[in-house]
Amino acid sequence: MSFPALPDPHAFAVLLLTAVALFLFSREYISLESSSLFILVALSVGFAAFPYTNAAGHTLKPSDFFMGFGHEALIAVCALMIVGQSLVRTGALEPVARTLARLWRSRPHVSFLLTMVIAAALSAFINNTPIVVLLLPILINVSLRTNRPTSGTLMPIGFVTILGGMCTTIGTSTNLLVVSVAADMGMERFSMFDFSVLAMLAACVGLLYLWLIAPHMLPEREPPLADTSPRLFSGQIRIPRDSYGDGRSLSELVEKAGGDMRVQRIQRGEDLFLTPLPDVKVQGGDVLMVTDTPEQLREYEKAIGGELWSSDHQVDETHPLSAENQQIAEVVVMAGSRLQGARLGDARLASKYKLTLLAVHRGGKVARVSRPGSLQDTVLDAGDVLLVQGTREDIVQVKQTGELLVLDGTLDLPRTRKAPLALFIMVAVVSVAAIGWLPISVSSVAGVMALIATRCIQWRDLTRALNVQVILIIVVSLALGVALMQTGAADFVAQLFVALAFGMPPGFVLAALILLIGLLTNVVSNNAAAVIGTPIAISIAQRLGLPLEPFVLGVLFGANLSFATPMAYKTNLLVMNAGGYRFGDFVKVGVPLSIIMWIAFSVLLSWAYQL
Repeated sequence: MSFPALPDPHAFAVLLLTAVALFLFSREYISLESSSLFILVALSVGFAAFPYTNAAGHTLKPSDFFMGFGHEALIAVCALMIVGQSLVRTGALEPVARTLARLWRSRPHVSFLLTMVIAAALSAFINNTPIVVLLLPILINVSLRTNRPTSGTLMPIGFVTILGGMCTTIGTSTNLLVVSVAADMGMERFSMFDFSVLAMLAACVGLLYLWLIAPHMLPEREPPLADTSPRLFSGQIRIPRDSYGDGRSLSELVEKAGGDMRVQRIQRGEDLFLTPLPDVKVQGGDVLMVTDTPEQLREYEKAIGGELWSSDHQVDETHPLSAENQQIAEVVVMAGSRLQGARLGDARLASKYKLTLLAVHRGGKVARVSRPGSLQDTVLDAGDVLLVQGTREDIVQVKQTGELLVLDGTLDLPRTRKAPLALFIMVAVVSVAAIGWLPISVSSVAGVMALIATRCIQWRDLTRALNVQVILIIVVSLALGVALMQTGAADFVAQLFVALAFGMPPGFVLAALILLIGLLTNVVSNNAAAVIGTPIAISIAQRLGLPLEPFVLGVLFGANLSFATPMAYKTNLLVMNAGGYRFGDFVKVGVPLSIIMWIAFSVLLSWAYQL
């Protein structure tokens, strides 16, 4: 066993920068967008300041690292995200949801298996986020109706969509990247179903584990925002003549009430409504329109010497407050929506969506609104669950925006007359690419054009469908891949890997590679693990004189083993917050699943390619 010579300074610098990138990608307090941009700038500036020409005579230019913005894999990923968004916007998958909802009421155990099979099948062709978004409200509603805990179903459904996504070249952005990078390096391009049989065999093993074993391993978890928060009620505090409030300014009354009373408007007489400015003088007979909890409204009433009314009666023990047509709902901030990264105070939940915020759930912790403005500086992130109150009509309207996922299966799923057309376009995009008429990058872009031309989606929907985080991580991963290959850094890592695996059978070397990528993908971005791992895998196969395909597929499958942590995949975080899971729940269920899938893929690839 001989270790390779140390790489040249440029290759060493690229390896060091790759290690820095992987470290930054694993830091929760640094956004992936910022980390990606930093690495991209470091690469381009570094090679501009210190030019490099490799042994083949190719000079690496700074512009080479920006080629990822026009890479066909990125184009295909973005176009497929838009096509998937059109299915959500038009409600094209609504019949599937309705059928599953009916089946769950009669035979839940069999329906659970059927739901997982359908979710996996859909995820092979559609980005799994829309699938999870579609199924979460249904499963939560079924759990409420059948008095069964949601914890036994939500996580397995989230994981099974990842399993289904492994089965085709377009199932996940990770698959597309691995296939495209390998083709760029001269390997024959995989067609859509080239590795489907292997992936489905392994997925069946994982599916049985998720159906029969995983639900029993998960402790019962309460919904993150169980309806323990008091509803907010609109009350009318009438100011009697010669009372404390008669003749005082509104600011004095607010201060007397403790500073938390928020007056929406002041009614004077039958038809006159005053803007609640601080210096407005309140007169006897005025009515203050206030919204708060019943207890707080009572406190305000006593503090300012008013009379609390609701509708046409004074509030007392026999005539309590009423909140007609008001509902409480849990809504999730969706990735790519305008609310992601926004301050809660700037989200305009009340003015834009007509919703009143009651509480916020994030990462197992619940913050409830104790006073007006107490959560205004909270920065929203994808997967945050908000407990809100509003009318049924307002909540339905919010659901149709696509920016917030409403976790209430009793609400009508969006369904438009464009739904069949959107579904037909999606099928056409996949079919044309599957039979080889057009590359998926071309057919998906053509599908986007067809969706816009037929008005299945609007231009504003495109920006909501695209995810800046995904785009930047793909671009910087492709840039690092170019640097690793052109400087010989990938070949150095491959030599080191082969030296460490000296004497091991080829199948064990492949298994070690899958394990390494699987560990990496649970700590950093799966796209980064895939793009960085692909050139290294090809170099390893070339060093060993073995076929390239099993090693490239080893990277593809390993980069999809995103089960062990909630940060490993975007739908994991969505499921975590919606189901009230904790970090340890993912470790308890996800680590055994990762091991099962690692063994399955190692055995199947070694058998299929006779390693």
